[in-house]
Order: sequence, then C-alpha cells, then structure tokens
Amino acid sequence: MISLILHGGAWNIPNEIVGAHRNGVSLALEKGWKILERGGHALDAIEQTIRSMEDDPIFDAGKGSFLNELGEIELDASIMNGTSLKCGAIAAAQNIRNPISLARMVMEKSENVLLTGLGAVRFAKEHGMPVCRNDDLLVPRELKRWKELQQSKSFSPKDSFRADLPSDTVGAIAMDEKGNIAAGTSTGGTPNKHPGRVGDSPLIGCGTYADSQVGGVSCTGWGEGIIKVVLAKTVIDHMEMSGADGDAAALFGIERLKKKVDGYGGIIVLDKNGRPSVAFNTPRMARAYRTSEMNAPFVEV
Repeated sequence: MISLILHGGAWNIPNEIVGAHRNGVSLALEKGWKILERGGHALDAIEQTIRSMEDDPIFDAGKGSFLNELGEIELDASIMNGTSLKCGAIAAAQNIRNPISLARMVMEKSENVLLTGLGAVRFAKEHGMPVCRNDDLLVPRELKRWKELQQSKSFSPKDSFRADLPSDTVGAIAMDEKGNIAAGTSTGGTPNKHPGRVGDSPLIGCGTYADSQVGGVSCTGWGEGIIKVVLAKTVIDHMEMSGADGDAAALFGIERLKKKVDGYGGIIVLDKNGRPSVAFNTPRMARAYRTSEMNAPFVEV
C-alpha cells in the first residue's frame, strides 16, 4: 500500500480562511500522491508535498511565515528517511525559499544532521541552492500582525495555540510501494519570536521522526512543549513497545502533551502498514491523507 498524510497546522482556524487551508492541503496532497503513484520514493513525495505548502502563503512555512521580534523571517525544517534513519535539518535560517529542500540537502550531502543560521545559508550557497530576500517571503498579512504585536507587552508564543493567532506549521509522512517511510516538517516558528529561537520542527524526535519498521510522525503546535516531551519519538516508541495502532499512539501523544506541560497542538501518524492517524487538542487542524485502498482523498480543516 502507498500512503500519504499531511498537515497544515493546528489552531483555531477562522471560518473565512478555512477554504484556503483546505485548498492548500488538498493541492499538496495531490502533488505528493502523483509521485507515489508513479513509483517514486517516499522522500521525493514528502519534499514536494511540503514545498507546495511552503510556496502557499496561507501557511506559516516558507512564503507567508511569521516575523520575529526584529521583523525578520527565520525558518526551520527537518526530514527523515525511516529506512536508513538518515535525517537532515536546518534552523533559524534566513533567505531560504524552500527550507525542506535545504534540510534534505543537509541529509544527503553532508555528515551533519542540523545546521543553523548563517551556517545553514552558507551550506545552501556552497551547494548551489539560490537564496532569496527577506521581502520575497514576506506577505502583508504578517507585516500587519508583526506591527500589532509590537504594541503588546503580554503576548507569549503559547498564546498562538490558545487564541486566534495562527500556527500553520506544515508536515507530511509518506510510505512508498517498497515500504519506505519518510517524514518531514517545516515552519516559520511562532509570531514575534526571539531571534534565534528554535522550536520542535527541526529537532529529530521532537517535531519529526520516521522508522520504516514502526511508522512516521510529524507534529505541529506549541514547540517548547513538544520539545519537552520529545513528542514525535514518544509516539513512535508507544507504537513499537506497546503494539498500539496509530490512532491510539497519536491520542497518547496529545494526552501526554497536555498532561505533562499543558501543551496544545496536533499529530499526524503513519503506521508501518501505511494506515494514517490524526489527533489534536486545538479547535481545528488542517489535514489530508490518501492511501491506495481509498477511492478518494480525505481533506478536512
């Protein structure tokens, strides 16, 4: 069975932009699915699925990302091959249009797992990846939001998930026809974050994990809380050690996030057989999935 599941963030998505989120995850699913249908590798499907959402300004990844306190865009991403356990990630990197592609480049063209800031951008240039201007990733909506947040003295990143501020981290997990499972996550982080802040998305085991013998996970939500409970690996370990299915494991992860650190967010899971699962404790979560056993894709916000 081939399978693909993706998310476009978990938060209180307002009614007026539900359609845009639905369209964004639907288009991304279609792009990744075509690769799997043609016999492509799970990594290729993941990269193109996430690139589609990075290019869509409705999400907080790539174009349309949040601004930090200084009005800059810093991006995080990670990707993992569940068969070899090779992985790559970048964090707090500026001027990168598609962070997931740079994360894959780190995985495949270096012995490193995580590169940050100027080092990540230097690596991109050394390997021929074009960089862009900060303004190329900036959209008017986020500039307006940033200006408003400069007037607030009580805002904390956790408010993004409790209130109506967006949290549109994106992620995906795929299983190809050979049974390879791959997972990836990409984000612009939290609104008005401190420069250099790194969340869960680029941290293997926190925001992303894949093991083809067990399954794959991608997380979205309050990054600091997700890091504290090592959420992605917690879900994988629960499946492996207890024999839990993806539904039970995803729910276990969300319950632990809330119980241990009062955290908010969402989880997508593929088990080793390609069955997709979702759990979240926010009002809404943009997600989509399809397997070769389904007659049509599932898309929901």
